[in-house]
Amino acid sequence: MIALLLALGSSLAYGCADFLGGLGARKAHVLRTVLIAAPASLTVELLLWPFLGASFGPATLAWGAASGVASAAAFALLYRTLAIGPMNVLSPVTALVSAMLPVGVGLLQGEHLGSAGLIGLPLALTAVVLVSAGGGAGTVRPSRTALLLALGAGAAIALQLVFLHQAPADSGVGPLIVGRAVSSAVTLAAAGLMYRRLGSEKPAYAMSAAAGVLDSVANLLFLLAARGGDLAVVAVITALYPAGTVLLARGVLAERIHRGQLVGLGTAAVAVSLLALT
Repeated sequence: MIALLLALGSSLAYGCADFLGGLGARKAHVLRTVLIAAPASLTVELLLWPFLGASFGPATLAWGAASGVASAAAFALLYRTLAIGPMNVLSPVTALVSAMLPVGVGLLQGEHLGSAGLIGLPLALTAVVLVSAGGGAGTVRPSRTALLLALGAGAAIALQLVFLHQAPADSGVGPLIVGRAVSSAVTLAAAGLMYRRLGSEKPAYAMSAAAGVLDSVANLLFLLAARGGDLAVVAVITALYPAGTVLLARGVLAERIHRGQLVGLGTAAVAVSLLALT
């Protein structure tokens, strides 16, 4: 139950972070947004170091660095995806892709689910698909470019989560610190190479920083949940984060929620209840 609650908290934090990051990327080049979000995340993780501890052995450094490279790609691809929109379709597509790889890795590593889990896991994946089912009158169809970006963002997020899970369980927040330091360096290098293409628009500083802080909180909660529960279950619960993004997009941007998406939200609730019993 603790792992499940942590995963739900991670899902909520990811959803809010993605919404703010997507809005921020609409005001300036996506790299300008990430240049603020990534250091803000690193700051949070450094502040947590004295309280949660951290070790930096070879395995921690390797898996943390790998997660950092994936995180940098995920930041840029995801925020660009959500900036193009519509958020209420692209965010769930990204989530579905991000859930599949960790589930496969968890099952291949020998994780086993009870009967409730065997029903709840595919039901949760179905919920992600339903939440992504836009369509209907008045719903904007995403472009091919936006869909490709969403698929890439989902793959990057999945790799980030898998790499974090592979880090030693006694490393504290070490993998998060290493990963965020690497992602900040990669982002800074990319911004330097693309300086002339970044434009002169100023980023939304507060919004971008808040997105980074929430993303850091989400990563921490996921890491704690994955250490205390099955990766397959935790990854799918975390992948329900589009529910928060969709609801925020509806309330703030007036994006339509299709009937199928409402069914998906209800299906997600049932799936979480079943997974809580596994």
